Amino acid sequence: MPEQSDHQPSSSELSSADRQKWERVRGRLRAELGDAVYNSWFARLELETVKDGALLLTVPTKFLKSWIQSHYADRIKTRLCAEFAGTDRVVIDVRSPSRRARARDADAAVVAPTAERSAVEAPPAPVIVEKPEPHVRSSGRAAPRVEGDHFNGSPLDRRLSFSTFLVGPSNQLAYAAACRVADARAGDHPLFNPLYTHAAVGLGKTHLLQAVARAANDNRRRVIYLTAEKFMSGFVSALTAQTSMAFKEKLRNIDVLIIDDVQFLQGKSIQQEFCHTLNALIDDGKQVVVAADRPPSDLETLDERVLSRFKGGLCVDIGPLDEELRVKILEARIAAAQEAQPSFHVPPAVVSYVAKTIVTNGRDLEGAVNRLLAHSTLNGAPLCVETAENAIRDLVRNHEPKRVKIDDIQKLVASHYNISRADILSSRRTANVVRPRQIAMYLSKVLTLRSLPEIGRRFGGRDHTTVLHAVRKVEELAAKDRSLAEVIELLKRILAE
Repeated sequence: MPEQSDHQPSSSELSSADRQKWERVRGRLRAELGDAVYNSWFARLELETVKDGALLLTVPTKFLKSWIQSHYADRIKTRLCAEFAGTDRVVIDVRSPSRRARARDADAAVVAPTAERSAVEAPPAPVIVEKPEPHVRSSGRAAPRVEGDHFNGSPLDRRLSFSTFLVGPSNQLAYAAACRVADARAGDHPLFNPLYTHAAVGLGKTHLLQAVARAANDNRRRVIYLTAEKFMSGFVSALTAQTSMAFKEKLRNIDVLIIDDVQFLQGKSIQQEFCHTLNALIDDGKQVVVAADRPPSDLETLDERVLSRFKGGLCVDIGPLDEELRVKILEARIAAAQEAQPSFHVPPAVVSYVAKTIVTNGRDLEGAVNRLLAHSTLNGAPLCVETAENAIRDLVRNHEPKRVKIDDIQKLVASHYNISRADILSSRRTANVVRPRQIAMYLSKVLTLRSLPEIGRRFGGRDHTTVLHAVRKVEELAAKDRSLAEVIELLKRILAE
């Protein structure tokens, strides 16, 4: 293994023969690894000295030194020993400022075009939306810190903190896990890593993530908060600006990485770099927090290595809002509106009506308060249930029975039992797959109009007698097992919403 050195050995000029040998080594590395890998990791690797069987290689940053040492040390030593007879020691060090200047001169004189020329071929470098330092906050909305033309991102919303997050049975676990992550100090080993939160639209994923970013920053930890969209656009910007290496290093030199809406992460090269980033941070004991609109097993477009990392952490879901929590949200939104309009008053009966009528998500509840505020202030009449009914009519969902799809049943059951939909459709006969499969068949029979043969075909081409056996088995078990009966009722309610 090449050795690392913290000292600064004196340099000596390489001979013409040594330079030729070094160029042959570089050429072999490029041929073996491909342009993308070579340009990302080896373009700025330089041979500094050759003396008494020891070779000194230098790179411009500590991160690059660590990465090459961890992933390519043996390969480099093998290629060097093949060219430099008698080599018994290889040292990788970080260039001093004088070395960097000399390396640039050498590049101009003898080195072929390197990393920055073909950065488009390099493994992706992510865009970041960084949580700003406290001194740049103003009136609650934080402005992002800018470092280079492409380091621009969205600020955090001052309203989205732990103090404003309302907790109920559906989000208690996610809230507790987020608080534990946010309360950790720099240097603490992450307990849940990565922390993966998933929920439908408007149930509080982004609120929790931004609360973690704010609290972790207050604990003097280096935090980066970004959306998948910003990650991708910044990757393109980094390639265009030919600063991919600086981008990689910046992203890996933080304490907490927070990614929102990861389901939108697209592109093979971007996902590869995202996987590299996850691995580097988690292996280095840095915290990663991720949110999506579905569990990892349903993110079919993401690289399997990324999904494996997600599944290896703590996955928590935020369920539908119960009525008590919907009332809390309405009361909080009404109180906020009253700060601007002190005369705005919503009777308890109206609050109760809205909470019972709008059962979707927090955004619709906020929209309902805005409509009530408009009717109250513009019409000047007191609010009542009849007024509220007219005000929120466009937000009320059609109460006709929802048409349930077998695909939705399979996905929900798989998510509940922490398996994949592919497991349900497979021929596996293990207990952790057979029972969820039978429950999914039972729900397909009682919630859809599909025939037994059709259901069997939708479950991997099974015979209708298999479906009938599953339905009878679940009915029998549910009659004896109260907890199973409760699970089935819960799944029915979720599918009917």
